[in-house]
Amino acid sequence: MKQFFTMIVATLATGALADLHYTGLCYDSPTKDAKVFNKAATEQACTYYKNRNTGSKQWDQCPDCTLLNDQSLLYYCQSTGQHIGGDELSYYCGLAGAAGSLAW
Repeated sequence: MKQFFTMIVATLATGALADLHYTGLCYDSPTKDAKVFNKAATEQACTYYKNRNTGSKQWDQCPDCTLLNDQSLLYYCQSTGQHIGGDELSYYCGLAGAAGSLAW
């Protein structure tokens, strides 16, 4: 579990690492420098992405998008087939009311 949280902190510090991702979540920004996990938006964005069918590119569909959690502390959307596009996740997190998204 410690490694998982370390990875999240490192990703928050460096930003998105690639165009396609295995995992993503939504966050709020109560202050300019703070990012706070948004569970409800993450759940909704993952559902939006699972229902997505906008074309034939890898990020256009996410048949394996699944909401998971790490010991009920942090909920995230996972795609074992690496279907999560950073821009698309950001869009769905925004629709769900979050300030932004994080994908890795």
